[in-house]
Amino acid sequence: MRRTVKITTGIEPLFGTLDENLKLFESVLKVTTHLDDDSLEIEGEPAAVERAERFLNDYVALTNEGHELGNGEVQSLLRIVGQDPTASLRALVEAPRPKLFGKKTVTPKSANQRTYMDAMEKQDMVFAIGPGGTGKTYLAVAAAVSWLLAKKVDRIILVRPAVEAGEKLGYLPGTIQEKVDPYMRPLYDALHDLLEAEKLVRYLEKGVIEVAPLAFMRGRTLNNSYVILDEAQNTTSEQMKMFLTRLGFNAKAVITGDITQIDLPAGRRSGLIEALEVVGKIPGIAFVRFNERDVVRHTLVQQIIKAYENYENGQGSRAASGKSGEGKRAGRR
Repeated sequence: MRRTVKITTGIEPLFGTLDENLKLFESVLKVTTHLDDDSLEIEGEPAAVERAERFLNDYVALTNEGHELGNGEVQSLLRIVGQDPTASLRALVEAPRPKLFGKKTVTPKSANQRTYMDAMEKQDMVFAIGPGGTGKTYLAVAAAVSWLLAKKVDRIILVRPAVEAGEKLGYLPGTIQEKVDPYMRPLYDALHDLLEAEKLVRYLEKGVIEVAPLAFMRGRTLNNSYVILDEAQNTTSEQMKMFLTRLGFNAKAVITGDITQIDLPAGRRSGLIEALEVVGKIPGIAFVRFNERDVVRHTLVQQIIKAYENYENGQGSRAASGKSGEGKRAGRR
Protein backbone atom coordinates (compact mmCIF):
# COMPACT_ATOMS: atom_id res chain seq x y z
CA MET A 1 0.00 0.00 0.00
CA ARG A 2 1.32 3.45 -0.85
CA ARG A 3 0.12 6.76 0.44
CA THR A 4 1.47 10.26 -0.10
CA VAL A 5 1.50 12.79 2.72
CA LYS A 6 2.07 16.41 1.74
CA ILE A 7 4.74 18.21 3.76
CA THR A 8 3.41 21.42 5.31
CA THR A 9 5.17 24.26 7.07
CA GLY A 10 6.46 23.17 10.44
CA ILE A 11 6.93 19.46 9.76
CA GLU A 12 10.58 19.67 8.74
CA PRO A 13 11.94 19.78 12.35
CA LEU A 14 10.40 16.34 12.88
CA PHE A 15 13.09 14.78 10.69
CA GLY A 16 15.91 15.76 13.07
CA THR A 17 19.61 16.17 12.39
CA LEU A 18 20.64 14.21 9.28
CA ASP A 19 17.09 12.79 9.20
CA GLU A 20 17.76 10.67 12.32
CA ASN A 21 14.14 11.00 13.46
CA LEU A 22 12.89 10.00 10.03
CA LYS A 23 14.96 6.82 10.28
CA LEU A 24 13.50 6.13 13.72
CA PHE A 25 10.04 6.92 12.32
CA GLU A 26 10.51 4.20 9.69
CA SER A 27 11.92 1.72 12.19
CA VAL A 28 9.33 1.94 14.98
CA LEU A 29 6.28 2.33 12.73
CA LYS A 30 7.42 -0.37 10.28
CA VAL A 31 7.16 1.79 7.15
CA THR A 32 9.49 3.09 4.48
CA THR A 33 9.52 6.69 3.29
CA HIS A 34 10.69 8.68 0.30
CA LEU A 35 11.14 12.42 0.66
CA ASP A 36 10.51 14.55 -2.42
CA ASP A 37 10.62 18.34 -2.68
CA ASP A 38 6.99 18.79 -1.72
CA SER A 39 5.79 15.45 -0.33
CA LEU A 40 6.65 12.52 1.89
CA GLU A 41 5.70 9.13 0.45
CA ILE A 42 4.96 6.40 3.00
CA GLU A 43 4.89 2.73 2.08
CA GLY A 44 3.96 -0.29 4.21
CA GLU A 45 1.14 -2.44 5.51
CA PRO A 46 -2.21 -0.58 5.63
CA ALA A 47 -2.36 -0.39 9.44
CA ALA A 48 1.26 0.79 9.67
CA VAL A 49 0.75 3.47 7.01
CA GLU A 50 -2.40 4.66 8.77
CA ARG A 51 -0.56 4.98 12.12
CA ALA A 52 2.34 6.81 10.45
CA GLU A 53 0.02 9.27 8.74
CA ARG A 54 -1.88 9.85 11.98
CA PHE A 55 1.41 10.60 13.76
CA LEU A 56 2.40 13.13 11.09
CA ASN A 57 -1.01 14.80 11.11
CA ASP A 58 -0.92 15.05 14.91
CA TYR A 59 2.58 16.50 14.78
CA VAL A 60 1.59 19.20 12.28
CA ALA A 61 -1.56 20.10 14.22
CA LEU A 62 0.22 20.22 17.60
CA THR A 63 3.07 22.41 16.36
CA ASN A 64 0.56 24.74 14.68
CA GLU A 65 -1.20 25.00 18.07
CA GLY A 66 2.03 26.15 19.71
CA HIS A 67 3.41 22.92 21.19
CA GLU A 68 7.21 22.78 21.07
CA LEU A 69 8.52 19.23 20.68
CA GLY A 70 12.28 18.95 21.05
CA ASN A 71 14.38 16.39 19.25
CA GLY A 72 14.72 14.08 22.26
CA GLU A 73 11.02 14.33 23.09
CA VAL A 74 10.04 13.45 19.51
CA GLN A 75 12.21 10.33 19.71
CA SER A 76 10.68 9.28 23.04
CA LEU A 77 7.14 9.81 21.76
CA LEU A 78 7.90 7.90 18.57
CA ARG A 79 9.09 4.90 20.61
CA ILE A 80 5.94 4.92 22.73
CA VAL A 81 3.66 5.13 19.69
CA GLY A 82 5.67 2.37 18.03
CA GLN A 83 5.32 0.02 21.01
CA ASP A 84 1.69 0.78 21.82
CA PRO A 85 -0.72 0.59 18.83
CA THR A 86 -3.42 2.35 20.88
CA ALA A 87 -1.25 5.38 21.67
CA SER A 88 -1.50 8.60 19.67
CA LEU A 89 0.89 11.53 19.59
CA ARG A 90 -1.83 14.02 20.53
CA ALA A 91 -3.00 11.98 23.53
CA LEU A 92 0.56 11.63 24.80
CA VAL A 93 1.41 15.32 24.39
CA GLU A 94 -1.85 16.54 25.94
CA ALA A 95 -1.85 14.04 28.81
CA PRO A 96 -1.34 15.60 32.26
CA ARG A 97 2.37 15.98 32.88
CA PRO A 98 3.95 14.89 36.19
CA LYS A 99 4.73 17.86 38.43
CA LEU A 100 6.70 18.56 41.59
CA PHE A 101 9.67 16.49 40.50
CA GLY A 102 12.06 18.99 42.02
CA LYS A 103 14.22 20.59 39.34
CA LYS A 104 12.77 18.53 36.50
CA THR A 105 9.58 17.46 34.80
CA VAL A 106 10.03 13.76 34.15
CA THR A 107 8.10 12.11 31.33
CA PRO A 108 8.16 8.45 30.25
CA LYS A 109 10.35 7.61 27.27
CA SER A 110 8.78 4.25 26.41
CA ALA A 111 5.47 2.44 26.80
CA ASN A 112 6.89 0.36 29.68
CA GLN A 113 8.12 3.49 31.45
CA ARG A 114 4.63 4.95 31.16
CA THR A 115 3.15 1.72 32.63
CA TYR A 116 5.76 1.89 35.41
CA MET A 117 4.95 5.49 36.34
CA ASP A 118 1.22 4.73 36.36
CA ALA A 119 1.81 1.67 38.56
CA MET A 120 3.87 3.68 41.07
CA GLU A 121 1.08 6.24 41.29
CA LYS A 122 -1.70 3.71 41.82
CA GLN A 123 -0.16 0.74 43.70
CA ASP A 124 1.50 0.56 47.12
CA MET A 125 4.11 -1.97 45.99
CA VAL A 126 5.74 -2.19 42.56
CA PHE A 127 8.41 -4.56 41.23
CA ALA A 128 10.42 -3.30 38.24
CA ILE A 129 12.62 -5.90 36.54
CA GLY A 130 14.88 -5.32 33.57
CA PRO A 131 18.35 -4.36 32.29
CA GLY A 132 20.34 -1.32 33.31
CA GLY A 133 19.60 1.97 31.60
CA THR A 134 15.83 1.48 31.41
CA GLY A 135 15.08 4.12 34.05
CA LYS A 136 13.97 1.76 36.84
CA THR A 137 15.89 3.52 39.62
CA TYR A 138 15.71 7.07 38.28
CA LEU A 139 11.94 7.03 37.77
CA ALA A 140 11.40 5.46 41.19
CA VAL A 141 13.47 8.20 42.85
CA ALA A 142 11.61 10.83 40.79
CA ALA A 143 8.25 9.42 41.94
CA ALA A 144 9.46 9.42 45.55
CA VAL A 145 10.62 13.05 45.29
CA SER A 146 7.26 13.97 43.79
CA TRP A 147 5.37 12.41 46.68
CA LEU A 148 7.66 14.03 49.26
CA LEU A 149 7.35 17.53 47.78
CA ALA A 150 3.58 17.09 47.52
CA LYS A 151 3.59 16.14 51.25
CA LYS A 152 1.98 12.77 50.54
CA VAL A 153 4.76 11.09 52.57
CA ASP A 154 7.06 12.38 55.30
CA ARG A 155 10.30 10.82 54.11
CA ILE A 156 12.12 8.87 51.43
CA ILE A 157 14.18 5.80 52.26
CA LEU A 158 16.53 4.52 49.56
CA VAL A 159 18.00 1.08 50.17
CA ARG A 160 20.58 -1.11 48.47
CA PRO A 161 22.20 -4.42 49.44
CA ALA A 162 25.93 -3.81 49.93
CA VAL A 163 27.15 -6.53 47.54
CA GLU A 164 30.34 -6.09 45.51
CA ALA A 165 29.89 -6.44 41.75
CA GLY A 166 32.83 -8.76 41.10
CA GLU A 167 35.55 -6.49 42.54
CA LYS A 168 36.99 -6.89 46.04
CA LEU A 169 37.02 -3.44 47.59
CA GLY A 170 38.69 -4.50 50.84
CA TYR A 171 38.41 -2.53 54.06
CA LEU A 172 37.34 1.02 53.30
CA PRO A 173 38.43 3.80 55.67
CA GLY A 174 36.07 6.15 57.48
CA THR A 175 32.75 6.00 59.29
CA ILE A 176 30.01 3.44 58.60
CA GLN A 177 28.26 5.97 56.32
CA GLU A 178 31.49 6.64 54.42
CA LYS A 179 32.04 2.90 53.99
CA VAL A 180 28.62 2.28 52.44
CA ASP A 181 28.36 5.50 50.38
CA PRO A 182 30.15 3.99 47.33
CA TYR A 183 27.37 1.38 47.09
CA MET A 184 24.73 4.12 47.27
CA ARG A 185 26.28 6.47 44.68
CA PRO A 186 23.68 5.81 41.90
CA LEU A 187 20.91 6.81 44.31
CA TYR A 188 22.74 10.01 45.30
CA ASP A 189 23.25 10.80 41.60
CA ALA A 190 19.51 10.59 40.95
CA LEU A 191 18.76 12.78 43.97
CA HIS A 192 21.28 15.41 42.87
CA ASP A 193 19.69 15.46 39.44
CA LEU A 194 16.19 16.03 40.85
CA LEU A 195 16.72 18.31 43.86
CA GLU A 196 18.57 21.57 44.46
CA ALA A 197 21.86 20.90 46.26
CA GLU A 198 20.98 22.92 49.38
CA LYS A 199 17.57 21.28 49.73
CA LEU A 200 19.07 17.81 49.31
CA VAL A 201 21.72 18.46 51.97
CA ARG A 202 19.03 19.72 54.35
CA TYR A 203 16.84 16.68 53.74
CA LEU A 204 19.76 14.30 54.29
CA GLU A 205 20.85 16.06 57.49
CA LYS A 206 17.31 15.96 58.94
CA GLY A 207 16.69 12.36 57.91
CA VAL A 208 13.85 13.35 55.57
CA ILE A 209 15.80 11.45 52.92
CA GLU A 210 17.71 8.42 54.14
CA VAL A 211 20.12 6.41 52.00
CA ALA A 212 21.13 3.20 53.72
CA PRO A 213 22.26 -0.39 53.14
CA LEU A 214 19.59 -3.05 53.41
CA ALA A 215 21.01 -4.44 56.64
CA PHE A 216 19.93 -1.23 58.41
CA MET A 217 16.25 -1.99 57.75
CA ARG A 218 15.95 -4.97 60.08
CA GLY A 219 13.49 -4.44 62.93
CA ARG A 220 11.99 -1.23 61.53
CA THR A 221 8.42 -0.43 60.52
CA LEU A 222 8.28 2.19 57.78
CA ASN A 223 5.20 4.42 58.05
CA ASN A 224 4.47 7.54 55.95
CA SER A 225 7.43 6.67 53.76
CA TYR A 226 8.35 6.12 50.13
CA VAL A 227 10.80 3.20 50.19
CA ILE A 228 12.92 2.06 47.25
CA LEU A 229 14.95 -1.15 47.23
CA ASP A 230 17.45 -0.88 44.39
CA GLU A 231 19.61 -3.71 42.95
CA ALA A 232 17.18 -6.15 44.54
CA GLN A 233 18.59 -9.06 42.55
CA ASN A 234 21.46 -9.05 45.07
CA THR A 235 19.25 -9.69 48.10
CA THR A 236 19.07 -13.11 49.70
CA SER A 237 15.70 -14.76 50.31
CA GLU A 238 15.86 -13.76 54.00
CA GLN A 239 16.71 -10.13 53.19
CA MET A 240 13.90 -9.81 50.67
CA LYS A 241 11.31 -11.21 53.09
CA MET A 242 12.60 -8.86 55.78
CA PHE A 243 12.32 -5.84 53.46
CA LEU A 244 8.85 -6.65 52.13
CA THR A 245 7.48 -6.97 55.65
CA ARG A 246 8.79 -3.53 56.75
CA LEU A 247 5.99 -1.69 54.93
CA GLY A 248 3.80 0.32 57.31
CA PHE A 249 0.78 2.60 57.03
CA ASN A 250 0.65 5.24 54.25
CA ALA A 251 3.78 3.80 52.69
CA LYS A 252 4.87 2.83 49.21
CA ALA A 253 7.60 0.40 48.18
CA VAL A 254 9.33 0.08 44.82
CA ILE A 255 11.66 -2.86 44.24
CA THR A 256 14.00 -2.67 41.24
CA GLY A 257 16.47 -5.18 39.87
CA ASP A 258 18.10 -6.90 36.92
CA ILE A 259 17.95 -10.68 37.28
CA THR A 260 20.69 -11.08 34.64
CA GLN A 261 23.21 -9.23 36.85
CA ILE A 262 23.28 -11.19 40.12
CA ASP A 263 26.44 -10.72 42.22
CA LEU A 264 25.59 -13.08 45.08
CA PRO A 265 28.05 -15.86 45.99
CA ALA A 266 27.61 -19.11 44.07
CA GLY A 267 24.84 -21.25 45.50
CA ARG A 268 22.81 -18.35 46.94
CA ARG A 269 19.42 -17.83 45.30
CA SER A 270 18.36 -14.27 44.54
CA GLY A 271 15.62 -12.99 46.84
CA LEU A 272 14.16 -11.06 43.90
CA ILE A 273 13.66 -14.17 41.78
CA GLU A 274 12.06 -15.97 44.73
CA ALA A 275 9.81 -13.00 45.54
CA LEU A 276 8.44 -12.94 41.98
CA GLU A 277 7.25 -16.51 42.54
CA VAL A 278 6.02 -16.04 46.13
CA VAL A 279 4.11 -12.75 45.89
CA GLY A 280 3.44 -12.72 42.15
CA LYS A 281 -0.30 -13.32 42.50
CA ILE A 282 -1.04 -11.00 45.43
CA PRO A 283 -3.58 -8.29 44.44
CA GLY A 284 -2.28 -4.76 44.88
CA ILE A 285 1.30 -5.56 43.84
CA ALA A 286 2.29 -4.42 40.34
CA PHE A 287 5.01 -6.00 38.20
CA VAL A 288 6.62 -4.14 35.31
CA ARG A 289 9.17 -5.84 33.05
CA PHE A 290 11.58 -3.83 30.92
CA ASN A 291 13.67 -4.97 27.96
CA GLU A 292 16.42 -3.59 25.73
CA ARG A 293 13.91 -1.43 23.81
CA ASP A 294 13.39 0.64 27.00
CA VAL A 295 17.08 1.55 27.38
CA VAL A 296 17.44 5.34 27.41
CA ARG A 297 21.24 5.49 27.34
CA HIS A 298 23.36 5.56 24.18
CA THR A 299 21.70 3.65 21.33
CA LEU A 300 24.64 1.21 21.34
CA VAL A 301 23.60 0.05 24.82
CA GLN A 302 20.40 -1.50 23.44
CA GLN A 303 22.43 -3.47 20.92
CA ILE A 304 25.00 -4.52 23.54
CA ILE A 305 22.29 -5.83 25.88
CA LYS A 306 20.66 -7.76 23.04
CA ALA A 307 24.02 -9.16 21.91
CA TYR A 308 24.83 -10.44 25.43
CA GLU A 309 21.35 -11.92 25.71
CA ASN A 310 21.80 -13.80 22.43
CA TYR A 311 25.31 -14.91 23.42
CA GLU A 312 24.19 -16.23 26.81
CA ASN A 313 21.22 -18.04 25.27
CA GLY A 314 23.59 -19.59 22.74
CA GLN A 315 25.97 -20.68 25.47
CA GLY A 316 23.08 -22.34 27.29
CA SER A 317 22.01 -24.18 24.15
CA ARG A 318 25.54 -25.39 23.44
CA ALA A 319 25.98 -26.52 27.05
CA ALA A 320 22.71 -28.45 26.90
CA SER A 321 23.60 -30.09 23.58
CA GLY A 322 27.06 -30.94 24.95
CA LYS A 323 25.55 -32.72 27.94
CA SER A 324 23.12 -34.52 25.64
CA GLY A 325 26.01 -35.64 23.47
CA GLU A 326 27.94 -36.90 26.51
CA GLY A 327 24.92 -38.91 27.56
CA LYS A 328 24.64 -40.53 24.13
CA ARG A 329 28.33 -41.38 24.08
CA ALA A 330 28.10 -42.84 27.58
CA GLY A 331 25.13 -44.96 26.50
CA ARG A 332 27.03 -46.32 23.53
CA ARG A 333 29.88 -47.33 25.81
